[in-house]
Amino acid sequence: MNQLVVIPARGGSKGVPRKNIKLLGGKPLIHWTIEVAREIFPDEVICVSTDDEEIQSVVEQTGLKIPFLRPEELATDIASSYEVLLHAVFFYEKRGYYPDTLILLQPTSPFRSAKQIKEAIDLYVRGVEMIVSVKETKANPYYVLREEDENGFLVKSKESDAIRRQDVPKVWELNGAIYVINIKALKSKSISDFTKVKKYVMDEVSSHDIDTMLDWKIAKTIQQSINGV
Repeated sequence: MNQLVVIPARGGSKGVPRKNIKLLGGKPLIHWTIEVAREIFPDEVICVSTDDEEIQSVVEQTGLKIPFLRPEELATDIASSYEVLLHAVFFYEKRGYYPDTLILLQPTSPFRSAKQIKEAIDLYVRGVEMIVSVKETKANPYYVLREEDENGFLVKSKESDAIRRQDVPKVWELNGAIYVINIKALKSKSISDFTKVKKYVMDEVSSHDIDTMLDWKIAKTIQQSINGV
């Protein structure tokens, strides 16, 4: 298996400004993901994809070299993750390295472990397009989620006769922490069009994803708890 690890880190961030290099527990957020990736993979296959020179400088403080800065068209709010991933794959192919498996690790999930990444990779077998990390969602569409009908009344998102939360089917929420992707499948269609997808289940803490300032405050609390502060 030829693997390529992609850590996407765009400079623009609205929910938490400059979050990828904001200090969490005394080190830039992106360092958390770089460190866990290095527990498993050699530097040669770890690619931080960024458009931002300051992020590049912060990343290279770890000794990991950034092979390119993203082109301008992949640095906008509307640039898709799909395009960013393919750009990284094609860059390495042009240099003579042909990965067949892409491991996507977003820097906004600092609490995933190397053990979890390895376990997710172990689930990746022939015929699977993607392994994706999930957590059991609290916002179950059979129980608590509602939609408006044509008359403006709230109706269940998914019909069920269950009267207790325990009686409804489990529903899994993508947590954004780990993706193990078949590159051949990625070249043929968008991730959202994958049909052969299996889950890797993670706990609430390791699933924590930072998108808002509230998420950041919670992350600080988790980090302090982990370190016994």
